[in-house]
Amino acid sequence: MEPRASCPEGTASVERKIHVLVGVTGSVAALKLPLLVSQLLAIPDMWKCRTDPVLHIELRRWADLLLVAPLDANTLGKVASGICDNLLTCVIRAWDRSKPLLFCPAMNTAMWEHPITAQQVSQLKAFGYTEIPCVSKKLVCGDQGLGAMAEVDTIVDKVRETLGTCCSFPQS
Repeated sequence: MEPRASCPEGTASVERKIHVLVGVTGSVAALKLPLLVSQLLAIPDMWKCRTDPVLHIELRRWADLLLVAPLDANTLGKVASGICDNLLTCVIRAWDRSKPLLFCPAMNTAMWEHPITAQQVSQLKAFGYTEIPCVSKKLVCGDQGLGAMAEVDTIVDKVRETLGTCCSFPQS
């Protein structure tokens, strides 16, 4: 948290910000966190107002379209399961589903062909997200088959098409 020593509209003006970063891990002692934070917030001038933006929320508000390219197997699994443990997965979890989200799977052929992958892709589609399908080619690992991210031109064309139909953006 980055509390401010004073609010912009406050009566007393204090130049200095107080920065306290609280890191929490999986220990059972995390049960004490509410008590710890409440007592930290009781320190005078520790927290007077909440003016800092929440990055993943600001990003979702800012964007008209979210393109996830490439979408690896790990992140696919996280998104399909609702896990949001990094900035990208938090943005996706908070995404305004009235706005388009396009995703471009990319992974090894063996991973692509695993039964869970089809389930996870179907789950993202059920959320209303649009798949730009992977393609078959020789992968960096040397394997041949499905799993390569769609070609850049294909992705750009889909973005243009989507923006042209949903957001009144001119196509170039």
